[in-house]
Amino acid sequence: MNNKTGCFVWNLRQFSTLLPKEKRRTLKVVYPLGFCKPKPVHPNWNPRNLFLNDHDNWMPLSIRYLFQNAQSFKSGDNGFPTKGTSPAPFSTTDKLLWPRKLSFDSKHSFASAGTSDDLLKKINFDHDVSDEDVVFEEAKPSYRKQSPEYNSLSDVLDAFSKAPTFPSSNYFTTMWKIAKKMSEDQKCVEKQLMFNHPAFNQLCGQMMREAKIIHTDHLLFSLHAIVKLGIPQNTLLVQTLLRVVQERINECDEKCLSVLSTVLEAMEPCKNVDVLRAGLRILVEQQVWKIEHIFTLQTVMKCIGKDAPNSLKKKLEMKAVRELDRFSRADSQRMFEVLAAMNLRSLVLLKECSKVVVDNIHGCPFKMLIRILQSCRDLRYRNLDLFKGIADYVATTFDIWKLKQIFLLLVLFETFGFRPVELMDLFMRKIVDEPEFLTVKTTVDVLHVYSSLNHFYQCQNRQFLDIMADALTSCLHQISSENLLNAVYSFCLMNHFPLAAINQLLQKDIISELQTLGNVQRNAYKLHLLNTCLELDGTPYRKSADITLPPVPSAPVYPNAKVEEALCSLLGGEGCFSKNVQLPHNYHIDFEIRMDSNRSQGLRVSDMDGGPSAADIQRVAVLCVPRSSYCFNSTHPRGLLATKMRHLNIMGFHVILVNTGEIERLKMNDAITFLKTKIFSTEALPVADVNLQKTY
Repeated sequence: MNNKTGCFVWNLRQFSTLLPKEKRRTLKVVYPLGFCKPKPVHPNWNPRNLFLNDHDNWMPLSIRYLFQNAQSFKSGDNGFPTKGTSPAPFSTTDKLLWPRKLSFDSKHSFASAGTSDDLLKKINFDHDVSDEDVVFEEAKPSYRKQSPEYNSLSDVLDAFSKAPTFPSSNYFTTMWKIAKKMSEDQKCVEKQLMFNHPAFNQLCGQMMREAKIIHTDHLLFSLHAIVKLGIPQNTLLVQTLLRVVQERINECDEKCLSVLSTVLEAMEPCKNVDVLRAGLRILVEQQVWKIEHIFTLQTVMKCIGKDAPNSLKKKLEMKAVRELDRFSRADSQRMFEVLAAMNLRSLVLLKECSKVVVDNIHGCPFKMLIRILQSCRDLRYRNLDLFKGIADYVATTFDIWKLKQIFLLLVLFETFGFRPVELMDLFMRKIVDEPEFLTVKTTVDVLHVYSSLNHFYQCQNRQFLDIMADALTSCLHQISSENLLNAVYSFCLMNHFPLAAINQLLQKDIISELQTLGNVQRNAYKLHLLNTCLELDGTPYRKSADITLPPVPSAPVYPNAKVEEALCSLLGGEGCFSKNVQLPHNYHIDFEIRMDSNRSQGLRVSDMDGGPSAADIQRVAVLCVPRSSYCFNSTHPRGLLATKMRHLNIMGFHVILVNTGEIERLKMNDAITFLKTKIFSTEALPVADVNLQKTY
């Protein structure tokens, strides 16, 4: 009993250090031996509302030892902090240790404004600790309501200077509530006035003195407000609060976990932040099944980061799956961004949340649509229903969106290989009507999207290409060599050749620059394709003879054993076709079959000498292409494959595409039937095979 009373008296003594002498009054405290001694306390503080926490009895050792190697900062000659070469001294006992008692000077600057560059001065601090191992916590925290007369940050500081009240965290939270309603310009001015205010340093000092005793949610809300107000992260104030939060992390309830996660997400990595994030992960792993609110769960998941242990990620995933029935529309929309922040590709969560998003697509904010698609891109997740739902919704409400917004959606769709036909048609018509939308960057990007997806709108395709060519020509004086190459390359894929742009691209100095700067190998490949288009397509000019291009490596050859076996069974052996045929212009075909002009029967390779004339032979090129060469969930070839098919047709080939993924899933008999319907003409097939051909 005497020990407890002694601890209580010691803690009352600590309160006296928080107040100026003139604001203290005395309280008689009876000692165990019956003597009385005056103790200074704050007139508004009631010791009965405070209680002691013995952290040694309940803090897990894993968290208690976690914070014993946090980074220390030592003051340099110029007053700026420098990173210490060794960790701050800590006791080797197993107690939860507090930083040493801070001493404050009214002349000391905690986070003041700079004099020359208007930047905040970085203040030094030290993380030496004392043997203090008790924590005060308010039983029922109460937030002071924001007064209506506070119209600026300086008003709040004026109120503090006139009559400071406890806790000081209310002043920071009030200032942040005011600041977040301001415009960016006004916010910058107000923040500078705040840093220059004479009471600001006093408020920072008072905040640090109170950090150990205020309620945990007061502490975290004040840290959040301080970070959002733009006080530099390496100042004494912020780093002190981070250390106190480290030591009081086990006091966090669910609301505090949410606030702490939000704060850490907004902060740059540093020693104290990293240690605190590690402590949060340990605490979350212990309390994951006790989290009740979906928003808190998602906030914590987003904060733990991509490098969190897989075991913790799986626990959080299981918790989220269990709570799927409680997900609101907003929860389902946010889940994509949360999973992307964790780098967790949970197909169950993504699929279920996609259904909710599609069912509630109307009224979904544009920013949320973008975040969903960006998260799917980062997670490499493709969902046809989700993409179609978003594209159809935007196409239906096309007139309410800005062109920039729609184009951003199309750029994201292109990364998935998804081709929203109706939306792309509407965008093309809008570009024809409003060509002023096109700048250098948008022109290059629009060309890339439409050429990559091989999209043509027959009604206005020529007009669209002419407008794009005019836009590119108008900016030739300011476009970079690489962007010019990308734009011309896109035009080549679309079988359109703007003279002015190509003539400028083929200048020696630009060719030389492209061969030495940037991605040289990619530039060489695009120049070779341009050269091929100029020679094969019906263009009015050819590549200059004095321009030499470096050789491009041949495309890798992949084995296609199943297709080869099916062709042997269908045509009567390996002598009826050639494999891995290399053609001019660096083109490669997997299998070449020579047939009669009607494609009714195959011809053996050995019979070509002295056999039918070239006019009576039809050359068939079988291309085994991956699924990525098609637009998502369709048989529509993408731009590069479509260009290759066009050039092979010019060289006299009949082109047959074989999806390697599809053919591998078929049984051998079905694969033979599939190739038969593709290789032989309709007239040469029996009626049953003609009907079957329509199904492929």
